[in-house]
Amino acid sequence: MDPNSNSRPTIELARPSDLEAVTELWVRLARDQRSHDSVIRADANRETMRETLAAHQVNDGLLVARDAGRIVGFASFSLERGSLELDTTRGLLSNIYVEAAYRDQGLGAALLEAAEAELADQGADAVVLEVMAENEAARRFYEHRGYETYRVAMTRDITAEGGRSENDTHSKEDE
Repeated sequence: MDPNSNSRPTIELARPSDLEAVTELWVRLARDQRSHDSVIRADANRETMRETLAAHQVNDGLLVARDAGRIVGFASFSLERGSLELDTTRGLLSNIYVEAAYRDQGLGAALLEAAEAELADQGADAVVLEVMAENEAARRFYEHRGYETYRVAMTRDITAEGGRSENDTHSKEDE
């Protein structure tokens, strides 16, 4: 995949020594997502995400793609944990990222398949993920691999700049 290398990237569980490189890739991911209306601030969340990624790594929920020793992609995931009883055990794919030079060569699909396999080994029956509504390429990527929309999140700006008027009470009488 790397034009200067004869090797193909390998996918493996991350090591503690990988956390700085994976955190930097997460920052790139978060910056990229801003173009799709994400409100997450990449640099401001660097340390928080480093800690989150470290927790994923400790719990076998962080995969890396390596090419000639260099990390060029990652996937983070976990089993869903909550207070409600569910009919199924769901795995959550929280992040997947591949450096631009390695895209469209099957590495993202390989990371996704490896994350799905790890989650299945951990007891998941299904995998859920979120994708920005404006990120058509990501939506196509997941749909091509059998993912279906099952829930839709909606948002509305309620600040004065967002168009809310003093008379906007949202009462049933106005509907």
